[in-house]
Amino acid sequence: MAQDKPRLQVAYEEKIRPALVERFGYTNPFQVPQLEKITLNMGVGDAVSDKKVLDLAFDALTEIAGQRPVQTKARNSIATFRLREGMPIGCMVTLRRQRMYEFLDRLVSIVLPRVRDFRGVSGKAFDGRGNYSMGLSEQLVFPELNPDKFTKPQGMNISMVTTARTNEEGRVLLEFLGMPFRQDAKKSDVA
Repeated sequence: MAQDKPRLQVAYEEKIRPALVERFGYTNPFQVPQLEKITLNMGVGDAVSDKKVLDLAFDALTEIAGQRPVQTKARNSIATFRLREGMPIGCMVTLRRQRMYEFLDRLVSIVLPRVRDFRGVSGKAFDGRGNYSMGLSEQLVFPELNPDKFTKPQGMNISMVTTARTNEEGRVLLEFLGMPFRQDAKKSDVA
């Protein structure tokens, strides 16, 4: 039984892709930028002293992503932090295809508007090749998490990898996908 495509994926295929071709004048269909993967990462510094904190972060990331994350381990030993090489200190998950589009749809339409004093995400967090990274200071903005179970605030990093070659192409792609970028301060002062 074939599963229905997420609405953001359908929007990309039917509206966003032709709009990108029109805007940038691509001649080859493989030139058109698309979202490749989204990586969610939680670093848990308190996991060194309390293993339960890492288990809670693991459970939270499982509920947010809809798939099981992998543990990340320390690469180096740092004596001042009581950290040994190979100790579990975080978890991460990589989303692709349908889960990726479903997560981005939830992030843009439900999660980001729930962030306190939200005025848009920074447009400066691109890496030079069209990939975008952002951070959330608290995971409880995700509605699927039970605030009674996850009482300790835990942040997370979200990285969106695109096939865009430049920051401008990546920004336009993410804008078309619904990412609410903050307006530049210079433009708002003039208006």
